[in-house]
Amino acid sequence: MGAMSDSNGSMPDWEKRFRAPRVSLPDWAEDAPDHSLFVSNATGTYELYAWDRATDTQRRATDRANGTTDGVLSPDGAWIWWFNDKDGDEFGVWLRQPFAGGPDTEAVPGLEPSYPAGLAIGRDGHTAVVGRSTDEDGTTIHVVRPGSDEPVEIYRHRESAGVGDLSHDGTLIAIEHTEHGDAMHSALRVVRLDGSTVAELDDTRGGEEELGLEVLGFAPVEGDTRLLVGHQRRGRWEPMVWDIASGEQTDLALDLPGDVSAEWYQDGSALLIAHEFEARGDLWRYEFATGALTKIDTPPGTVSGATVRPDGSVEYLWSSAAQPPVVRSTTGDVVLDPPGPRAPASVPVEDVWVEGPGGRIHALVQKPAGASGPLPTVFEIHGGPTWHDSDSFAAGPAAWIDHGYAVVRVNYRGSTGYGREWTDALKHRVGLIELEDIAAVREWAVTSGLADPERLVLAGGSWGGYLTLLGLGTQPGAWAVGLAAVPVADYVTAYEDEMEALKALDRTLFGGSPEEVPDRFTASSPLTYVDDVKAPVYLSAGLNDPRCPIRQIDNYVARLAARDAVHEVYRYDAGHGSLVVDERIKQVALELDFARRHLPS
Repeated sequence: MGAMSDSNGSMPDWEKRFRAPRVSLPDWAEDAPDHSLFVSNATGTYELYAWDRATDTQRRATDRANGTTDGVLSPDGAWIWWFNDKDGDEFGVWLRQPFAGGPDTEAVPGLEPSYPAGLAIGRDGHTAVVGRSTDEDGTTIHVVRPGSDEPVEIYRHRESAGVGDLSHDGTLIAIEHTEHGDAMHSALRVVRLDGSTVAELDDTRGGEEELGLEVLGFAPVEGDTRLLVGHQRRGRWEPMVWDIASGEQTDLALDLPGDVSAEWYQDGSALLIAHEFEARGDLWRYEFATGALTKIDTPPGTVSGATVRPDGSVEYLWSSAAQPPVVRSTTGDVVLDPPGPRAPASVPVEDVWVEGPGGRIHALVQKPAGASGPLPTVFEIHGGPTWHDSDSFAAGPAAWIDHGYAVVRVNYRGSTGYGREWTDALKHRVGLIELEDIAAVREWAVTSGLADPERLVLAGGSWGGYLTLLGLGTQPGAWAVGLAAVPVADYVTAYEDEMEALKALDRTLFGGSPEEVPDRFTASSPLTYVDDVKAPVYLSAGLNDPRCPIRQIDNYVARLAARDAVHEVYRYDAGHGSLVVDERIKQVALELDFARRHLPS
């Protein structure tokens, strides 16, 4: 692989970007704000780290072969809760350890392993509300309280649900649920610790017009019964305040385009507004007393997370397509700077708008500095599908750019950030809708002179991997190479084997199960079109993946092999992707090499 290192054998920039130490936005304990928890790849595997800000000491809290990223601090700062699954299968139990270090113990004895469905911990450090999801039970929610021997089940339903938040005084629990059967649009219920209902909020209307709600958090003030809620009543995500005691709903009606989320300032007098619009993000402060909305100064790019500290300063994780991520503060400081070399910069992203069959499509384009087309071009398709590509740093696309490729990322119908109708548009014609938008952007890329039509690569992971395989079969003349990571390949078998929450999502997307709407599953399954695939195909899959399970990928590969179609498969011992840096680098290197060998020169 000629591009793996330069003439003197030093590490290439694309690999340095993966190896450069990174940190997440630190979480902090509500009643012990010097105690923080963050994720870092400093040792080569993504793990949880405890950070005592008072002494500026850090320690690695978890150490597992396949990494750990799912952790929560108790509000008193005394405990780190972390989810212990097996080799990335997302099925396990919560463990906890003292913040200062010590042995891990089972956090909630008596609860069998499950998929997690939310967690909320009381300010006493011991009261906990634990959401669980299993194939047998659907979703259950349990409460464990100080002095109790066993967790008490307070909620059970076959459809997906989750723990939203626990009130500041520890008496109320906000639950997101989909008992109405639409897994894309939750309703809310607030219950007491015994499970009795206090209040309901449901914006679902049936049919195609159901609207979603989400829990953003109870007010962090003693005796304050306000719950911050995300809603879609004007066709996009916005925050409002719901007073559980009075039932009053306060619509903030913020004059900002795009999607808006929020979290509380610590005295409950204001909100930190997180605003996303056309693949960028910024921050604002909203004052309840005056209704004033004030912009917080952040660099152009994407704010991936933000939190308000007790002194009113705001810490946020920022990056752009060109500049690697950094945790900043409105005080002007870099909050957390990991040791080691910083990731090399990449190239800025360019915005492209293309007219498509369902409206204007936003695509993000990068190409090597100074390069002119037509170039070999990778269409890097995002997962989700309820996600979107943004002007943020990504080592994967940057690797392709370093090797002379243009990279095009498409926020197809189904993506978030462009309104509810855009996100919900893919129902029933799943996969085919998204590929219509990708095809429209592909046509633009070729006719504009950017992309060489003979050297087009369709690539993606998870839902992006699914769209890759479906695109190779339904658009066989359009793509020269396909690279599919952890994909859905055989939709009926995937449905049989996947975790229960994803079964519910698929029933929402397709309008039923494979038994109820078999024609829709057939029309949207890559396996249906596998014999039409002409391009060489590279697939990678995690052996323990609960989202895109291995058996359905093996079925697809067997069909390729039966007709001697050009393909390669890489299976690795992890789940839905890997948290090990060396493994990530290996997978990117294999994809680069596969494209080099199979694209026309």
